[in-house]
Amino acid sequence: MERKIERVRGAHVREVVGKKVVKDKLYTYTYYTLPLNIYIPKHVIHKYGREYVVIINSETGEIRAMPKKLYEERYGKQEESKETEG
Repeated sequence: MERKIERVRGAHVREVVGKKVVKDKLYTYTYYTLPLNIYIPKHVIHKYGREYVVIINSETGEIRAMPKKLYEERYGKQEESKETEG
């Protein structure tokens, strides 16, 4: 019997605005991160939004982050189909 030990928690993406001065000119840039300083590309934020799910596998030490919408599409429907089969 295979046993997966995964913890799933919700996370909200932070918008960080950075500033840098180069030759007396100020440049600003924006990037997006999760609480564990996991960088999320801007195009992904625009496509899926700022709500994310962080999945931590304590056996392997693997940390995965995926948009909440995508997580619900993949795993929410599987859980529903398991319930209806029983």
